[in-house]
Formats: sequence, structure tokens, C-alpha cells
Amino acid sequence: MRRLIARVVTAVLAALAVLTTGTPAHAAAPASPAVTFTNPIAEQRADPHIYKHTDGYYYFTATVPAYDKIVLRRATTLQGLSTAPETTIWTKHASGVMGAHIWAPEIHFIDGKWYVYFAAGSTSDQWAIRMYVLESSAANPLTGTWTEKGQIKTQWESFSLDSTTFVVGGVRYLAWAQRNPAENNNTSLFIAKMSNPWTISGTPAEISQPTLSWETVGYKVNEGPAVIQKNGKVFMSYSASATDSNYCLGLLTASASADLLDPASWSKSQQPVFKSNDATGQYGPGHNSFTVSEDGKSDILVYHDRNYKDISGDPLNDPNRRTRIQKLYWNADGTPNFGIPVADGATPVRFSSYNFPDRFIRHWEFRGKLEPNVTNLADSQFRVVTGLAGSGTVSLESANYPGYYLRHKNFEVWVEKNDGTTTFKNDASFNQRAGLADTAAGVSFESYNYPGRYIRHYDYLLYVQPADTTTAKADATFYAE
Repeated sequence: MRRLIARVVTAVLAALAVLTTGTPAHAAAPASPAVTFTNPIAEQRADPHIYKHTDGYYYFTATVPAYDKIVLRRATTLQGLSTAPETTIWTKHASGVMGAHIWAPEIHFIDGKWYVYFAAGSTSDQWAIRMYVLESSAANPLTGTWTEKGQIKTQWESFSLDSTTFVVGGVRYLAWAQRNPAENNNTSLFIAKMSNPWTISGTPAEISQPTLSWETVGYKVNEGPAVIQKNGKVFMSYSASATDSNYCLGLLTASASADLLDPASWSKSQQPVFKSNDATGQYGPGHNSFTVSEDGKSDILVYHDRNYKDISGDPLNDPNRRTRIQKLYWNADGTPNFGIPVADGATPVRFSSYNFPDRFIRHWEFRGKLEPNVTNLADSQFRVVTGLAGSGTVSLESANYPGYYLRHKNFEVWVEKNDGTTTFKNDASFNQRAGLADTAAGVSFESYNYPGRYIRHYDYLLYVQPADTTTAKADATFYAE
């Protein structure tokens, strides 16, 4: 019945469109089309920060394993950062402050100048970690001269790190992690207004401390704040627990019109929003930042992790945290959906329906379906890979079940594990075609072993069926996003 009602509504809307415009109605291509990357972006680079500047370049900095310098690279594409040459722009002091544990640099462009925020210890006490700022007025920060602006002073001389800056409502803020001497934990999150790019003003506000079970594994930690704004909200992700496989991301949320210095303005996710995933082989994802795609239409999550779970000794001495990127999606309610740290290699995409644009291809109990508001994001993500049958085909590999593919069985579409048989390979291979109902932006998938049959939805289930009517062509057309 719902299918019939939907078809009647669609037909009425189409008829109205023809009457008013003289052309058939069709779904608009998504505002945020698919973007794909190949991970990792950089080996042995932790705490990554990527800044997209108005000069057309992405600027990338991160912690190096020796903790002894600040490096910077740039490229006109995000993927290009993986092969871009790297420049050392600053080296630790030989003695005294800023002489040890050079951690978590971030680069920002503020009021016509470049600023790098970082944390550092001292040669006399490597754990006397404090926050510092560098400044450069050069157009190209890789070749410019950097001036030390000194320490960012807070209300205490205590362990402090991971400063980041952002603007809400025309006001510039600093957020950071610091040990509150009155608390029995390692670090909490603080926010303050700024009077200039290296000085906070007023009294800082503590907006989060590690109290939940997933924030206190190994160490009681809230650190690495990163801010993204959308839909009238300010979202602050942060990292929690020890820097091994327990490392994960939490999320704070506030209204952009609220008093951000009032701790009551912020609400905390009760579960991590991004964590280790055994299926994809990604462990300890954290210390993220956010950037945008080259066309500015997609938000991009930047983070580090390891591709193994067990670590010998102190995780800080393990050099193999890698920088990775993947698209950040948004739920229907306007909140960010981080999904899972996807497998190494090509990142997955989602496929929305041409004629039901709020619905996505997803698997549910391994059956291929079309559903809206898939908050378990990875159920609706597929990696487009070389077809198992070859011959120029593609296969659609599940993001959260690597090695499982969309395949047809009795012309029903399921997600099943590749058993290596010729039958499976043929059933799971498709010829990727221009969208049958939208050749410009859409995509359709024609069965490799049943030419003329396409993946299409019917009663919101997926089948491989002929697409020989206008309705069937619409049902067999999708948008990658």
C-alpha cells in the first residue's frame, strides 16, 4: 500500500511539473556528492590537522614520532597530501622550555597571518607540557619565517595541550585540554575567549571532564578538541582514554546562539561517536580535525589510528599512528555521523535513491534494502572495487563487513561473503552505467551475468530486475554520496 501511495504522489508531482514547466520532474542530485580517498594519507603522523586555505592549498601538519619538530606540507588536493614534500618549519629548543615532547601542532590563518598552535615540554621536565604559538606573515608558511609568540597562559600552571581556535558569532575562542588540580583525572576540556591569537581573555570555562567508562580506560582523559559548525549548532569532538586501542572520540554539542562559556550550554554524547573496529582492522581512532572537500560540498573527518591492536610498552613510544581521512556524514536530525574507521584503501560511498532521495541502499540482516535515516551509517556504505568477475565490472563491498558484497540470489539482492566460486563472483559483479533516469549525475548497476537486469528497488527491497519502464528506470537509478 505504501508503495502504491508513493507512486501516486510521485505521479501527481510529475504531472504538475510537466504542466508548470513543460519538462518531466526528477530528483535533484545530492548537495554533497561522493568523495573518495585512499588511506592512509601519511604513515607515522599522529594528531593530524588539515587546513584548507583561500590560496587553493590544503596545509597539513601532525605530530612526528621523535616529538622533536613541527613539519608542514601542502597540496591542492587532499589525496595529494600523501605524496607532497614535507618541510620542517620549527625545531625544538636545545634546552629549557619547548625542548621536549613537541605535540599536536595545528595551523590556522587569522587576520592575515599564519599561526601554529602546539604543545611542548621542557628539557628539565618533559612532562611540563604547556601550549605555545608560532606566527608567520609569509604568504607561503612552508617558506616563511616563524616567530615564537610564547606560551598561552591559563588559570593554572599545569599540564595543558591540544589548543584549537574557532569563531562563533564573530567571537574567537580557544578550546584546549588541561589538568585541573582540583580533579582526580588527567585532563578536562576548557574554553575561553581570545583577545588575540595567542592570548585568552576572561575566565576559562570547564565544559567536560572524563567521567564515563569509555573516557577513563588506562587514563582519565578528555583531550584533542576539534570544532565543526552546522545547522545552528557547534559540535566539539574530543578524544578520550589511553592512546592505545581504547582511544576514541566523544562529542559535545551546543547551540551556536548559546553562551559557550556556560558549561550548561554543552551536552555530551553518552557513548563514543568513533571507536576501534575489529572488522575493518582500525584501532584507537582519535585526535581528529575537520576540513572540507575540494568542491566545498562535503565535510571531511581527519584522524589518526593504528592498523593493529596490541602494542608493546608505552603507546607513546609506538610510532605507527597514521593520518587518515574519510567523509563525515550528517543525520536527518542535523547531527554529525562519524560512522566507523573504514578499512585501509579506497573509502566507501553511499547510494541514495533517485526517486526517493531520503532513502539509501543499506543492508539489514544482510538483505539489501532502501531505507531513510540510516544512523548505523556503515550499513549504508559500500566500497566500489574492481569487479570480482573482472571484464571492466565493479563490485560493491560492504564497509562494515569487508569481504562481503552485494550479490543477487534468485534475483534478490543480499550482502554475502565472497566464497570464491565463479557463481558468486558473477552474481556480485555489475557493469556501472550512467543513471537510467539521470545520465548526467546518476548511476545504475547492470547485472554482469544477466544483462538487461539492474539493481532496483521494489517495495523498498532490492532486486535485480529488467529496467524497461520509466518507473523501473527511476527505481534503478541512484546517486553516489
